[in-house]
Amino acid sequence: MRFLTAFNKFIEKWMPLVTPSCLVIGILLADWLGPLIGCVPWLFAFMTFTGSLGSGFRDIKQVVLKPLPLLVCLLLIHVWMPLLACGAGNLLFPNNPYLITGIVLEFVVPTGIVSLIWVSIYRGNPALTLSIILVDTLIAPFLVPLSLKVLVGSNVQIGVLGMMKDLLLMIAIPALIAMTCNHVTHGSVKTSLAPKLAPFSKICLILVVTINSTKVAPFVKHMNWMLVAVTATIFVLAASGYVWGILAARLLKQDSSTLVSLMFNSGMRNISAGAVIAASFFPAEVMFPVMIGTLFQQVLAGTFAHFLPRFQLKKVA
Repeated sequence: MRFLTAFNKFIEKWMPLVTPSCLVIGILLADWLGPLIGCVPWLFAFMTFTGSLGSGFRDIKQVVLKPLPLLVCLLLIHVWMPLLACGAGNLLFPNNPYLITGIVLEFVVPTGIVSLIWVSIYRGNPALTLSIILVDTLIAPFLVPLSLKVLVGSNVQIGVLGMMKDLLLMIAIPALIAMTCNHVTHGSVKTSLAPKLAPFSKICLILVVTINSTKVAPFVKHMNWMLVAVTATIFVLAASGYVWGILAARLLKQDSSTLVSLMFNSGMRNISAGAVIAASFFPAEVMFPVMIGTLFQQVLAGTFAHFLPRFQLKKVA
């Protein structure tokens, strides 16, 4: 158990390097790891369950009394950023509907559960962060397919019902089961079971990123200027997510803890979920814009965290 605990802390500490490393390994070992793609949804469901054990229905209740930051964050995640991604994709790659779909998919998936780790490190608002994650997780099975249908459905065939089913199984149902466990045990599961499962969740994360990376191997091995442009586009859009979260907090005159939460939750994405959707419902070309985000998501989080003191308000207006 000591080894697993040490392993878990090591992965959390070096997350900015772990996910890009998994991407490289998946590309190099694509022929051997590719057949394991069918295991990914189950691995992801376990990750969602473990990550939601510390969440409870009461967390949502606390934020409902002051819902503005929650609503603004959800609007940024599911309206503003997808519209920006769709506009950028159509402007820069007008003749490639699959690349456009991948760019949009990257920014319609829910916020990343790992954002909770960053928020806790930099003294954000845990109740708000949990509420954003929980609400976003529960509405994702419906919003993600419908958003894709609205934004890119005219150019790409989308199986909305199948996507909803997979998202329910991977995200919503495991999250609800975990929250119910937390409620029934009066929160004790957070300290008893969650720490024991956390290392195995990290192992699942490594496997999910690595296995999904096999889908982009042909594109990375034959990199061209268009794919470089896609990478730059994803980088700029991902960085802007943090900026929009900061601006929203400042405009709403929120305190520093709320600013931290809005920044990380607006900037981070559940890329693993996007990769599973891309692998299950779209051609391999859609996977590239989604998976390339793993190269710099954690690095961007660390960079913006480093400059947090410049963004935070010294006094709540």
